Amino acid sequence: MNISLFPVHNFNTYLVTYSYNIMRTSSTIYLALSALISNGSHAFQLSHHHVVSSRFASVQSVTSLGSTKSSSAPSVVLDRVFEIDSRPIILFDGVCNLCSSAVNLALDWDPRGKLRFAALQSKVGKNLLQAHGRDANDISSIVFVTPKGAYTKSDAILGITQELNPLPFVPLKPLALAGQYMVPQILRDAVYDGVADNRYSIMGKRDVCRFDADGEFDDRFVDDNLAEV
Repeated sequence: MNISLFPVHNFNTYLVTYSYNIMRTSSTIYLALSALISNGSHAFQLSHHHVVSSRFASVQSVTSLGSTKSSSAPSVVLDRVFEIDSRPIILFDGVCNLCSSAVNLALDWDPRGKLRFAALQSKVGKNLLQAHGRDANDISSIVFVTPKGAYTKSDAILGITQELNPLPFVPLKPLALAGQYMVPQILRDAVYDGVADNRYSIMGKRDVCRFDADGEFDDRFVDDNLAEV
């Protein structure tokens, strides 16, 4: 009896193609959701929150973020932000509209408040970058900072996704773990870079950073004063 085996090289080609399509589809969904939020539509009506402009107020120009006060050493700031609060921190591009929309989405999909946020351009953000060996002005990637270390690009996205819970009893952690082990990092990062490198052309940028204006999310945004001496 003859048994036809699927050629190994064909299987590898299939696996790479399949993995790439998964990441491309995920990115398309992500961009679509972000666009919906930024235009005032609320994806799936997950919460009572309003559009981006109602959550944040623009109060600081990017050039004014560097305070005239003395700053603490990066390692000191790192210890401070996790001293009494061990929740991970998402460092995002504060002038990127796409990134701000993604922050809104994360706030909606994290009803238990397991994540915190800070702009990459903020004093805390710059210190956390330096504490993990990155340039203080490097805004090329989202950074997911935990007490155990920091993650960038697709690893950051998957780490964040593990903490999200878009619907009751529907955690995204299993999906994130599957993506981590089934899709090669080189493919995941390639898709991430494609989106990140074009984020300003996709949804534009602003000249100011944003913060929680009405205090509704006070405990979700890291206090920038933690970087002061």
